[in-house]
Order: sequence, then structure tokens, then C-alpha cells
Amino acid sequence: MAIRREALAQHARRAQPGSPRNRASWIALAAVSGILAPFLVSASSAPGAVAAPVSTGIPAQVITAADPLEAFYGQQLAWSRCEGGMSCAWLTVPLDYAQPAGESIRIRVSKTEATGSAEQRIGSLVVNPGGPGASGLQMPSYLSSLVSPEVRRSFDIVGFDPRGVGDSAPVTCMTGRQTTRWLQSDPAPLTLAGEQATMAQAQALADGCLRMSGALARHVGSEETVRDIDILRAALGDDRLNWLGFSYGTYIGSLYAQAFPERVGRFVLDGAVDPTLSVMQMSEGQNEGFQLALRRWARDCATRAACPYQGSGRAVVAGVNRLFTRLRTSTLPGIYSPVRLSDAVTAVFMALYSPDTWAWLRKALAQAERGNGKGLSTLADAASSRSGVNKYDDNMASAFPAISCWDAPAPPGREGLSSAADAWAKSSSSPVLARAMAWSNAPCSQWFGHSSRGAVPASSTTTAPIVIVGNTYDPATPYAWARALSRQLPTSTLLTCVGDGHTAFGAGSACVDSAVNSYLVSGVPPAAGTRCR
Repeated sequence: MAIRREALAQHARRAQPGSPRNRASWIALAAVSGILAPFLVSASSAPGAVAAPVSTGIPAQVITAADPLEAFYGQQLAWSRCEGGMSCAWLTVPLDYAQPAGESIRIRVSKTEATGSAEQRIGSLVVNPGGPGASGLQMPSYLSSLVSPEVRRSFDIVGFDPRGVGDSAPVTCMTGRQTTRWLQSDPAPLTLAGEQATMAQAQALADGCLRMSGALARHVGSEETVRDIDILRAALGDDRLNWLGFSYGTYIGSLYAQAFPERVGRFVLDGAVDPTLSVMQMSEGQNEGFQLALRRWARDCATRAACPYQGSGRAVVAGVNRLFTRLRTSTLPGIYSPVRLSDAVTAVFMALYSPDTWAWLRKALAQAERGNGKGLSTLADAASSRSGVNKYDDNMASAFPAISCWDAPAPPGREGLSSAADAWAKSSSSPVLARAMAWSNAPCSQWFGHSSRGAVPASSTTTAPIVIVGNTYDPATPYAWARALSRQLPTSTLLTCVGDGHTAFGAGSACVDSAVNSYLVSGVPPAAGTRCR
């Protein structure tokens, strides 16, 4: 689950000049990373092996001391100016923490510097936008415009690409052409032949990761990312880690609090993941969340003259379902390629992440009913970072399964996924979306390896106060997950936002923003039971 900075607005401006600007900067990309990337499968397999970009970093002879990690923890970051008025540097970490004297990789790090004096500076605030698989390099520049002046005075805001992502030894499982076929194949198979094709394609994806990224594909799990973050903390010169994590970033944060409890500083976990849930339980919860978001969008749409489907909210949902049915056997003109069912499903998921994009969905569906699929293309392409024919601006389609499938035990195989798809479809407003959610787990059921860590509660002996933020109508990380994580972390305080959309900070609630900013500066969490709108 990830936050995509202005993805939709950027694609709209590129594909449809004159389109209005829209606050899409806080749309979570779980629709691409956490949901859509796994289920949008293709029939292609990866080509021959391509070496993953792994750097030598710190010389091996330097890291053979009594403590093989000492050199990593003692490194100094060499900052230089980079995009967006920020400073960037490289952090060197072991490829395999079980063999720290072996190969190493480099993590790309960015920051905006605190504006206050040395006396006002508290330290660094490390941020993560979610995913897994989302780049965090632009987050400091973006967040600098959202946090309060007091936070800007107090903290260097630091972003990074986690291992396997973006500039940090990116994992590759598919070529651009294969990614397009993957993203445009049937997201919700209805026949045995279709299900078998989906499973074969999922196996091809897993095989492609091993062929194209080799050893790297076995070392991109979140537990190793957490260890990278602690080395980053040390390189930044901080005794404690201050953390602002969104969506999947809350999972990284809870893992860090368990692994390094004495080093927890000021932690904000927004859009919480409940680590006690299995992969299928998470998908079922997300299906319920998106079905509710669809109904809430539909009720809003029904009140507007521009809604493509007239009548009640139920009638609007029925209209969306009819479009899905038509696109099983036909296409619409798109931007880079014809619009298929997979594109429409991706577009709907993408738009349901924030009420700020509900209007985009109305317009896209109205165009589709007139035979024009370009609005759906704009949403779907933004979700997948598509910028041309078989061209993608990041490696999300590879990084998401590579990280998330490694992190969790394997979900069931074809028969189990089929049963879940049937059961969820029967009780859902949109059967296609429900089936797509179930089949999103196909790649992980075929993956080549998994972390030994199961679905276990977050636990930490830290005494530091942690703030967990939950949105009551969050479709991607349901509010129940925030409540559950708060119960698991005894020093946490749950900050509730009554509203729609995925994650709450920076999404328009002055109450949430004020509470989070105040906590970051003072270290004092909001009062227990605080509710915002």
C-alpha cells in the first residue's frame, strides 16, 4: 500500500491537456502495489537472466572486523544536490545480513534540511510512502509543503528507496512489454481454463524474478529493510529513529519497534496494517473496504447531474458492473493501448482511494459510456506509472510481488483462490472487484520463498509513545486494522479520523494534521479517544 504523489494529476496533464488539477497526491497506491499488481497477470515469461544491479559498496576487507556491521554503522553520508531542491546520498548495506562480509548494495537517500537553528533541530524524520515497492525519494520535498513550520524547523525530512525499489538495487521480474501484458490480462477469471492460465502466469512471474534479479530477489524482504533503516538512522547521526510511515510503512514501523525498541523516537503510523492477518484475511478485509467505498462513491454520484448512471446508489453500482461485463468481451479506445477489463478495474480501484478522485471516476465512466476509454486509461496508467507504450516510470510491478510475497506465508493455490473468489463475489456489490481481490494472491501462492515470520502480533518493549492514525472509511487499510495495531502496541495512542480515503495526514483534516504536527514537535501524543473529521 503506497501513497502516489500527484500521480493522477501528472498523467492527466500529460495525456489530456487542459484537465483540471486534482488533489491526487495522497492517493494510496495499494491499488497498484498492494492489490492490482498481483492480480493483473499476463501469459508471458521472462527472458534470459539479467544481472541485478548490486554494488560492492564498502570494501570486503573493511567489514571483516570483530563486528562485521561496524563499518556499515560507522559510514558517513556524502550529500550532494539533487532533484527538487533536495540533497541526496548513497547508503551502503549488506545484501545478506547473514553474510555481512559478502556483497553489499546501495540505498538511495534524499532529504530536505531543517529550516531552524541548531538549537531548534530535533533530528531527522524518516518517511515512507507505503507499497511495498513505492519510491520515497520525492517524499521529503512533497511533505515539506504539508507539515507545519514547526516541524520543518525541527527536522531534516529524509526519504529513501527501500532495497529492491527505484534507485536502490531495483528488483526486476519483467520487461516493459511483459509488464503491459501482465497488467492487461484478466483480473478475475471465471473458467477453469482461465484460472489455470492465471496460475501459470503467476509462476512465470516468480521465475522471472529469479532469472532477472538472481540473489537479490531473495533479499528484498521487509525484515532486511528494517535493518537497513537502523543503519540509516546511525548514518544520519540520530540516537533514535523518528518515523512517519503510511500504509505498508506502518508495517515497517511496527517491525522496527520490535527489532530496535530502545531506538524508537517519535513514530506516526498512518493507515495501519494489522500484522496478525494472513494474506487472505487482508485481501478479504480490503475487499470489504473497497466495496463500501464503491457504495459510498455511488451514493455521492447519484446526487450529481454529471453521474453517468441515474437513479439510486445501487443503480450506479449496477451501471459500473454492466460496464465490467461489456469489457470482458470488448475494448475501448485508450491512450497507449485499448482499454480492457483490467484497465477499468484498475481505474475504479485507483479512484476509490480518495474522495478527491471521485469526480475523475465519474468523468471517466461517462466517457466510457460514450465509447471513449481515455479517462479510464488516465486512472489506470497513473496507478501503474505507465508513461508510454510498454514504458513505466518505476519498477513497482516487479517490486511489489518480490517484497510482499517474500514477507508472508504462501496463500492457497488455485482451488483455494477460486473458492474465495466465489464466496466474496456472492456477498459483494461488485463481483468483479471481489474476484479480482481474491485472485490478486496468485503470484504469492507460486513464490519461490517466504519469510519464516508468520502472521503474528506486533510486539515491542519500547517505552516511547507511538501515534497510530486510522480513517473510518479507509478502503485499503480498514479502520479495524488501526484499532488492532493500537491494541498490540501498548504505548500507542489511536487518533481516529471520521472520513473517506486511504490515510489521513495531509488529506484535508486540520484536526489530524494539527495533532500529528504537535506530536512530532513535542513528543506528546494526542489525548486518548481523539476523533477528527
